[in-house]
Amino acid sequence: MTQLKNKIKVAYFNGTMKPGQDGVTRVLFRLIDWLNENNIDNIFIASQIPEANEQLTKFIEVPSFPVPFYKEYKLAYRSTKIFEKVLKEFNPDIIHINSPCSLGLAAIKYAKKNNIPVVATYHTHFPSYAKYYKIKQLEFISWNYLRKFYNKCDRVFVPSETIMNELIKHGFETTKYLPHGIDLNLFNKSFKSSGWKKSLNIQDKKVMLFVGRLVWEKDLFTLTEIYDHITGLRDDVVFVLVGDGPIRNELKKLMPKALFLGFKSGEELSKIYASSDLFVFPSTTETFGNVVLEAMASGTVPVCSDEGGASSSIKNNYNGILCEAKNSFDFSKKIISLINNPSELLRISNNCVSYASTQTWENIFSIQYQDYLDVIKNYALMNIKLDYKKPTNYLQQTIN
Repeated sequence: MTQLKNKIKVAYFNGTMKPGQDGVTRVLFRLIDWLNENNIDNIFIASQIPEANEQLTKFIEVPSFPVPFYKEYKLAYRSTKIFEKVLKEFNPDIIHINSPCSLGLAAIKYAKKNNIPVVATYHTHFPSYAKYYKIKQLEFISWNYLRKFYNKCDRVFVPSETIMNELIKHGFETTKYLPHGIDLNLFNKSFKSSGWKKSLNIQDKKVMLFVGRLVWEKDLFTLTEIYDHITGLRDDVVFVLVGDGPIRNELKKLMPKALFLGFKSGEELSKIYASSDLFVFPSTTETFGNVVLEAMASGTVPVCSDEGGASSSIKNNYNGILCEAKNSFDFSKKIISLINNPSELLRISNNCVSYASTQTWENIFSIQYQDYLDVIKNYALMNIKLDYKKPTNYLQQTIN
């Protein structure tokens, strides 16, 4: 456990805190564990919260309405009144926003009104969605909105250097590179199980694994093409998809021999990662791609697109394989080459494990916490210069 000299109170805002809903919530629940292990007061405000709370963290659910065409997600009403009372009682030293949604806007408004520093993490690269669907006007609107939103924050953590450099080119002023981490107790080679393949009657197959939300934005049409190429050439390969989403039924029609296992978590997910042969991830729209690091820690070699945040963790032919974005032939050729070369596959697998061992959440969250202290200190100095009169708890200690 990290020895923290200064203890602060942190309020977090996110669109959803429904366990397992997406990669962002998985990161945030790991953060909650770290905060509570280190006795750091925290509160999470979201439009969806866990049905049962077995943790020390306080969750506040705010009024919301379903997102059109994607009812698994909800949008909060843009008003500080829906959380103002509880936040005043909590009296945070800093606010951390994890989604640039209406709730995030309300959090920024509250922070500015109450003289509280605010940071954010850039989790979702929305402009890439617009680019993916070739809607130029929507791409322009996305960049304009996000630039204005995040430039109101005192610091913006970006988990990929590739994405951070793109943000800087688009006028983002307060970015800082901070990668995501991995829980090595949950994701490692010890979970490998021959029984898992036997349970699915695929013990003689090479498993091509995908883990993530089933949405077209993750370039899953490219995955269906890879499926067609490889299953047309070999009968010793099976594609396994873990996750759920609105296009699941469409994918089943396009990949009739693939196995769709739905949402998985905990040790069951760990076993799937470690027992698969390759991790195939064609997405070009990630800010980081937690699943890539999870696959690496499990010893399963990732084969990824060379475009987008997921590629930032991979050194080509060392701890993974990079393929030309949206080029299913390039993916297929490199996948078959690895299948045919077990010694090369083992070499890269060992490198994956070595790399992942350096990316622990303990290190990442400790760096993030130090950034909180730095932001608060800088904010306190600015307050003195501008003669603000109401510093928060830790701000007052810093000034003194």
